[in-house]
Amino acid sequence: MEEKSQSLENKSKSKKTILSELELDDEPFTEEDLQAIEAAFEAATSSSLPKKRRPSPYDDSDGDDKTQQHHCRIARRRLPSSVLALQHPNAFSLSPCRQAANIRMRYPVMKFGGQITYSRTAVQVEKAAMEVLKIIEAKEKQAGQTAVGFDIEWRPTFQRGVPPRKAAVMQICVDTSCCHVMHIVHSGIPQSLQLLLEDASILKVGLGIAGDSVKVFKDYNVSTKAVEDLKYLAKRKLGGGLQNWGLASLTEKLICKQLLKPNKIRLGNWEAKFLSKEQLEYAAIDAFTSWHLYESLPNAEKVTPDNQSEELQAVSS
Repeated sequence: MEEKSQSLENKSKSKKTILSELELDDEPFTEEDLQAIEAAFEAATSSSLPKKRRPSPYDDSDGDDKTQQHHCRIARRRLPSSVLALQHPNAFSLSPCRQAANIRMRYPVMKFGGQITYSRTAVQVEKAAMEVLKIIEAKEKQAGQTAVGFDIEWRPTFQRGVPPRKAAVMQICVDTSCCHVMHIVHSGIPQSLQLLLEDASILKVGLGIAGDSVKVFKDYNVSTKAVEDLKYLAKRKLGGGLQNWGLASLTEKLICKQLLKPNKIRLGNWEAKFLSKEQLEYAAIDAFTSWHLYESLPNAEKVTPDNQSEELQAVSS
């Protein structure tokens, strides 16, 4: 009751204050004046009125102020199994990148931070191949046999019975500083690049590289010697039998990185007059990844002239 009386008293004072602030004369108030006064009064008093508390559907009280207790029903979300699995103490002990059977980890994206050198004419490709040969020669003086990451791209055909198109792009990566992307569908394979491919002292590594070397021979009549398929390196590293690895899945397994393979680029037009920035990055990262996977292996598991696989010896001969 005290609160109600106080509220009425405040209303009366507020209304008197509003009326006193108006300039009164002998003429009676018009309807507009009365509406303006009422609006001002409501605005002044609405903020001072106590707001009623809306009852909560979760409150459960018996009405006794002394013993009143409020109980809130709490709905707990059930965590998905993938999150619960990550709480396991051994969830991140990856050696190499072990995963639960029903969990797909999201690893950092594989990137290449060096320079991408693009060549598309015969003169440019010749110059690029000579640069690669110079780098390899310097490395061989320090560490013996040098490996390069190797891959090719070609425009896919989606019609049954249509023969595959020629290899359009060849990418070679020697280290972290530079990858060469050569648009051989326009340049052909000049002399220096042919020397590089046929040099048996230069190891070329990649996934499915034996098939790539056969395609280069069919398309350009140039042999690619000293090739090593990464699936054999994976067999030595991981044990067990040979598996049908893709480069992306093998990258996740060996070094816990995610290799992006967007179909828009992978199945795009590699015979275009000029390659796009996205195509250049895709090609360079593939060759760099092959080189990096090989270099990440312990020396005992790498290929040397003494422990070349049967496949390497067969393709090289």
